[in-house]
Order: sequence, then structure tokens, then C-alpha cells
Amino acid sequence: MPDIRVAVDAGGTFTDVCIYNSSTQEFRVTKVPSTPNNPMQAVINGVRRGEIELADVDLFFHGTTVATNALITRRFPKASLVTTKGFRDVIEIRDGTKDNLWDAYADVSGPYIRRRDRFEVTERVDYAGEIVTPLNEQEARELARKLKRRGTTTIAVCFMNSYANAHNEQRMRQILEEEIPGANVSTSSEILPEIFEHDRFNTAVANTVLGPLVSDYVKQLDDELTAGGYVNDLLLLHSGGGSMTPAMAKHFPVRLAASGIAAGAIAAKHIAEQCGYQNAVGLDMGGTSTDISLIHDGELRVTKQWGVEYGHPIVFPSIEVLTIGAGGGSLAHIDIAGALRNGPQSAGADPGPACYERGGMEPTNTDANIALNRLGTSLAGGALELNRDKAIDAIKDKIGQPLSLETAEAAQAILKVANANMADAVRLVSIRRGLDPRDFALIAFGGAGALHGAEVARELGIPAVIIPPNPGVTSAMGCLLVDIQHDLSMMYTASADSADTNDLEHQFCGLEKEAADRLRHENVADEDVVLQRGISMRYQGQWRSLQVPMNNSAHSLKDAMETFHQEHERQFSFRQDTQPVEIYQLHLRAIGKTPKPSFTPFEKIVGVTVESHAQRDVFFDGQWHATPIYQRETLPPGFELAGPAIIDQLDSTTVVPPNTTAFIDEWKNIRIQIIATGERA
Repeated sequence: MPDIRVAVDAGGTFTDVCIYNSSTQEFRVTKVPSTPNNPMQAVINGVRRGEIELADVDLFFHGTTVATNALITRRFPKASLVTTKGFRDVIEIRDGTKDNLWDAYADVSGPYIRRRDRFEVTERVDYAGEIVTPLNEQEARELARKLKRRGTTTIAVCFMNSYANAHNEQRMRQILEEEIPGANVSTSSEILPEIFEHDRFNTAVANTVLGPLVSDYVKQLDDELTAGGYVNDLLLLHSGGGSMTPAMAKHFPVRLAASGIAAGAIAAKHIAEQCGYQNAVGLDMGGTSTDISLIHDGELRVTKQWGVEYGHPIVFPSIEVLTIGAGGGSLAHIDIAGALRNGPQSAGADPGPACYERGGMEPTNTDANIALNRLGTSLAGGALELNRDKAIDAIKDKIGQPLSLETAEAAQAILKVANANMADAVRLVSIRRGLDPRDFALIAFGGAGALHGAEVARELGIPAVIIPPNPGVTSAMGCLLVDIQHDLSMMYTASADSADTNDLEHQFCGLEKEAADRLRHENVADEDVVLQRGISMRYQGQWRSLQVPMNNSAHSLKDAMETFHQEHERQFSFRQDTQPVEIYQLHLRAIGKTPKPSFTPFEKIVGVTVESHAQRDVFFDGQWHATPIYQRETLPPGFELAGPAIIDQLDSTTVVPPNTTAFIDEWKNIRIQIIATGERA
């Protein structure tokens, strides 16, 4: 029986499918339009279009936007919050900050649970975990019955200091489940046993409101795949760069927020390693947005606090990705000051760009590319035919005439604004951290990344651009490269110099037992389990902490302290070896290894020539150029060309502009070299 692995990444415009046969090391890809009203349908459509026999599939991976979209649109079931008396408004008061400090009229969006649905009970635990006031069970039962009368079955329980002692929270949960059979109850001490009530409360609330929605989606998809003959667990990619089974997704659905975004970053890291780059920027440009990731010294950056919306933190480790509203469907428009803007509004999959002929009337980046002949009139292997005349009309009416520009000039201006937006985002993740983009390679992928990659790189002074073999489904390929992974943590405050190492070991063992139970529940064999310890430390008197690795040796704490000093100096440019160091938190990453694709390099053919299969006039730098059109499947490793050129394939189109050269490497990547101003091609 063939050993087939399938990865499906559901995006805002297209759903991408990557099929890998480990017996033959053959990759197949396909893509279908996304179905926003029923995301599962696009997954099933992709399986059918890819002619996948589910009975032959060994592993099925899925990166989904269901959780992310639910938080953005706030289309989730009615939910309630139960909290300690006096703390009803923690998630609304937040931390008092704003995304734009100087905009007096822009308010942070409201909490996921409205005030009318937030309730208080009498209880209190102090900072050390001592129960000062036991839970008033009469109040608790009366509240539970009230919620039952209101028809509320989705409830978050968030008590003050429950991270130090979860007894009152657990008892409240028991009462709710006794009074409301079938209730979906999440407790903050189970979801995130950490200090800082706003972060903990909001993470638990997000987890709660997503619970029914994600559980239903995952169950339906799992049932559909099982009915088709798939016999193993569906593996769902989460924001931390690992995967989880439906059983764990039911308990921690908030981890699926930013699911597909992480897949692209993982794929970018893999491609950078293949090509010998320790520093790289991942530019994942899809139909709706662009996701930018940073690989520095061979590692992806990970953040502990992030959110789908500002002011609503989700405190689980997540691969750090900056998302901006720049995609193939981003709308070009003129603002009230008469300036040309691009995004963040998007035409999405429906109605889509004007050239889709589905009712869209506003020009998009896709319309600009097709108007300039950089993009052909057929997408996704003929699944979508584009109307160039509709694109030209939209650009002429909405941008060209108001700005007194010829249509080609207007289309080029649209793309320049989009490229400038993406370049600015790359500067945010690199220059502000003291990193020079010119020391990086740019890995451009996503359905539109290969169209824009070379010009974004030129804007930033990046000398090399890498286009993966299947840029449009690279994020889906990233799903094949992940393991099952859980991230556990607990508060632990002590002086590092005088900490009880036996107690420290005991606490880590407790985390490891919980991790082992989770992985065992997901049918991970003991020999495939990897446990990685970490510890957060800070200089005494600080409140911000740094997480560093911790090994199992006798000198592990001493080694961790030295690593902390080094990391503090690297991140903040100073260290204080004489200042006492305080332990703040313990961490454990639990990994269940899954089989990975094996990649074998191809032999490069020196001096090979390939004739272009067509030629058309393409607009670059203010004029039309006679440009050869190549089919990517016909280009062998070792083939070289000079821009301008267009390279078509099923899932994307690569633009090689003038004053660049390109070659196909041994991994079948297209590597574009940017020729600096003043040099000659």
C-alpha cells in the first residue's frame, strides 16, 4: 500500500493541497477556491480534485483558518464568563494601552464576551495560593441555574490567582457541569496557569468561545475523512509550529488561531536550510494578506504573547509572524487626500478581483498584474479563467482617470504601493531589531509571492530571492514538516542562587507526566516522545522575563543562568552578572515525532538550454518589454536565464524582472539574483 501523506492549507482565497508519496518521493499539488461559508467543503473539494484515495493516506495534516476567522468576525456561540467578585471588567479594562497611542478616536475593540454575560461569585485565593475565602457554593449554584435558564452552555471560569491554587475554579466548574448537563466549561487554571489576570482571562475566554465552533468543524471533517477511508488521526497545525489531534483541539481550540500562518514560516525555514542560508525572510503572499516571518541564525522567532486583534492577548507560544493586508485581492483605492492606497481591504474569494467576473468592480493587485501581462488569463490549472479587459476597465475607471495616468502606469503604481507596504513590514521585523535585510535572503511564496518577490527584494536591497518549487502550496508543504507538539508551563518564583534543585526537578517531572499523558492520549509511541525543558528568568526587580533552555544535568540551573546573561545581553545590549537572578516560570515543550518527507537533490545539468513556449509584451519600469514565457515543469536544475522572463506553473507565476538573473538549483528552487543599480546584467 502506498505511503501517502496529504497536507491541506485553507487560505482566505484558495485552499492548497500537497500530496507526497514517500515510496517514490513524488510531490503532487493542487488548489481549489476556498469556501468561506463552509471551509470543510473546500478541503473535500481539494481531496477530490487531487484524486486522493483516502484509504491509501498514512497521515493527513490540516492548517485551518476557522479559529482565526471566528475571532476576526466574532461569529461564535453565545458565551458567559464567571469570575471573582470585583473582577468582572478585567477583560474590558485590559492593560490600558492602545494600538495607536495618538489616535484619540480609535478605540480597542470590545471583549469577546459582553458585560451583560459576565458574572461574579464570592471567592478569593491570595498570591501564595492560600484560600482566603472559600467559594460560596450557594451563589455558584444560583448562578449556574440562571445560566441554564438563559440557555448558556459555553462558559469560561476565570478566578483571581487560580494559577496558584485551582481548587475554587475546579469546584465552580463541577457545579456548572452538574446544573447544566453538556455544558462546555473552560477554566483559566487549566488553559493557562500563569500570573497576569488579563492575559490569562483573555486566553481562557478565547479558548471558550472557539470551543463549540472548532469542535464541530474538526469532528465533521474527521468524520468525512473517516467515511472516505482514512483510518488515522487528523493532525491539525497550531500556532506554535506543531500539530495536535482532534482530541486535543477540543480542549485547546485557541491554539488553532493562526494555524496556517505558522505552516508557511516552517516551510520558509526548511527552504532556507536547504539553500544554505542562516538568515532569511519568509514572504507568504496569498489572496488576502501577506505573512512575514524571520529566520535568524537558523531559528524562527517565537513570541509568547500575540493576538488576532490588538488588546486581546493569546498567551501561548507562537511562531512570530507579521501579517499585513497585502494580497492578490487587496483593493487599490484613492483616499480622501487623493493619495493612492493599497489594502488592507480585500476582494477575497467572492466576489474577488474584477478579472474574476464575479461582481467585483474595484481594482486589485491581481487586476494590476494581469493588466501588465505579468499574469496569464488562467489560474489553478484552468480552474479559474480571468478576464483581462475587466481588469483594465476597473483600473482605468477607479485609478487611472482620477490620477490622470495611463492604464499601464496606474497598474504599475498599484503594484509599487503594494510592494512598498510589504517592504515596510519586512523592515519592522528586521531593522527594528538591529538586523540588516541586506544580510538576508528573501523566500517568496504563496499564490502571489513569486509575482512580487523580486521587486520587494530590490526595494529592501536584498540580493537573493528564492522561489520554492510549488510556491502556491508551500504553506501546505510546511504542514508535512511538523511534529505533534504541546507547550506546558507553570509559575515558579524563587531566587536562582538559592533555589531548591530537588523541588525544581519535582515540578519539571510533574509537567513531564502531564505531557506524557497528552501524547499517550494521541497514540504517540514512547520512543517518539521528546521533552524539552525551559526556564524563564529575570533580574531581581524586573517584571519582564526571558525564557532559556534548561537541560537535565546536575549543573542545569547554573548553565541556564549563564545562558540567561548571554541572551539578555544579545536582546537588550547589557548584562548584570552581579545582580541576583530570579526564576519566574517553568516551561516544557512536548514533541511527538511524526514521519517527515525525505528530499533528495537533483543533478544539475550544466549549460542546458530550454526554449520558451511563448512570448508576450510585459510592462516593466515604464515601458513594454518583449518577454519570454516559460513553463516551470520544463526547466531542469542548472538552467539559467536573464530577466525579463515569466515562469508559469499550476499554483503560481514567477516574475523575473529586468536587471536580474535566475537559475534553477538542485532542489528545483528558482533563485533570482538582484543586480545592484549601476551594474550590468
